Amino acid sequence: MFFRTIFGLLLALQSWADSPPTVSYWHAWADNKGVTHQTRCELHNFVLKSIEPPASPQWLDRMKGNGAAVIITVLPAGWTGPWHENPKPQWIIPLSGRWFVETLDGKRTEMGSGDVSFGEDQNSKPNPQGQIGHLSGTVGEKPAVLMIVQSGDSPTLNEPCHFK
Repeated sequence: MFFRTIFGLLLALQSWADSPPTVSYWHAWADNKGVTHQTRCELHNFVLKSIEPPASPQWLDRMKGNGAAVIITVLPAGWTGPWHENPKPQWIIPLSGRWFVETLDGKRTEMGSGDVSFGEDQNSKPNPQGQIGHLSGTVGEKPAVLMIVQSGDSPTLNEPCHFK
């Protein structure tokens, strides 16, 4: 009985290892009228292979991009920036603490470690109150440490979840 249970668990783990994963992320984007939105998306083009031999195989989803810059930023507790667009299309990954993004459509999303966001609202237009892009800031009593990977690619327009 014990060995049958262990064998069953091993088979379940093996089938998980053979199935490509999905990774969720939030995408802040602008529509044709310049209104910004947030859409929950999934990366699902993973291939099991070595990132570079002799490394063991792992699930990889390589996204093409023209040049990239990596930035680590620390937003102090209580920090809220003004309404603004992302400076470039960029991945934002919270390393610690929590932060929020609010888009022109009124959607507010809070994120922490383990969440991923793609900021691509460079084609937004000011609303009647003069707000553009998104509002962002920290949540709670701790700073938010974010890793930002900026792309050299041009922003898309009206294409939520275009990383498929």
